[in-house]
Amino acid sequence: MKDRRSFLKTAALGAAVFSLDSIASAADAQAKKGSVTGKPIVVSTWDFGRAANSAAWEILKNGGRALDAVEAGVRVPEADPNNHTVGYSGYPDRDGRVTLDACIMDEFGNAGSVCALEHITHAISVARKVMEKTPHVMLAGDGALQFALANGFEKENLLTPEAEKAWKEWLKKSEYKPVINIENKSYDSKGATAFNPLMLPGNQYNHDTIGMVAMDAAGNLSGACTTSGMAFKLHGRVGDSPIIGAGLYVDNEIGAATSTGVGEEVIKIVGSHLVVELMRQGYPPEAACKEAVNRIVKRSPSKAKEIQVGFLALNKNGQVGAYCLQPGFSYAVLSNEQNNVLINGKSHFK
Repeated sequence: MKDRRSFLKTAALGAAVFSLDSIASAADAQAKKGSVTGKPIVVSTWDFGRAANSAAWEILKNGGRALDAVEAGVRVPEADPNNHTVGYSGYPDRDGRVTLDACIMDEFGNAGSVCALEHITHAISVARKVMEKTPHVMLAGDGALQFALANGFEKENLLTPEAEKAWKEWLKKSEYKPVINIENKSYDSKGATAFNPLMLPGNQYNHDTIGMVAMDAAGNLSGACTTSGMAFKLHGRVGDSPIIGAGLYVDNEIGAATSTGVGEEVIKIVGSHLVVELMRQGYPPEAACKEAVNRIVKRSPSKAKEIQVGFLALNKNGQVGAYCLQPGFSYAVLSNEQNNVLINGKSHFK
């Protein structure tokens, strides 16, 4: 009996070692392949990611740095008055104040972030200044605004008449509930508002984000993430978008990942960092994103059925993958081989 127990214990240990060795071997093989140099690529979340990709591509196609590309790319939706989930014209919090969150990360592991920033359209550029001009990673609220103004950014009113109208309509009931795929439902590239207080109970404008990751011709990675956050949120609420490791993570040896959707659930699993670490273990991008989504489902199955979270990843070999909770999440890919195509992410709940 003792010998049998010893055998089973030894066999189980051997199987565990074999499994770990297999993962390590896969990761080593991936690392040895190296990056796909000379073939830049940019990917970003949602339909409005295509316009962002086009701006980023102007830099990438001329041999520019991925960091410059992602900043230039996400500045497009930040300034778009037809986009009510990012930057200028973003829907305000329940007090009528537009507050922005953003972060950026480069190939050296440097990072900068701002949260609860008011009166500045291009939060992503303020985040980059934090990264490059301070010893800090994150500045918040009035401190972030003070820093932005000291660095030449202009103070402006981000609450447009259309966004103010939506807020005042929401105040009639003041219901607050995240709604699946709000990014596409509240965005119209032709300028037509999607606001309709009768469309869904409690309104339908509740989040979120553009996340972008890119690899330049030198094979280096960078990423950016920026948002006006959940519409009509509690003043001071901060989601995953400005948090390094949650809304965005870049490891130049392995890959980069970003997220979109209900940020609270992404924060709880440190989602983007998790995706990159899974890729380090040998997971392809889509499989890594799927595992991160599954973690959210396991934590709260009932809540997972009512919200949207999506992950988007790019590995060092130029492979792209995504996965989400609900159908409807889309991402845009632009490279020499893929001409800014919009792809629907695979979803846990079919």
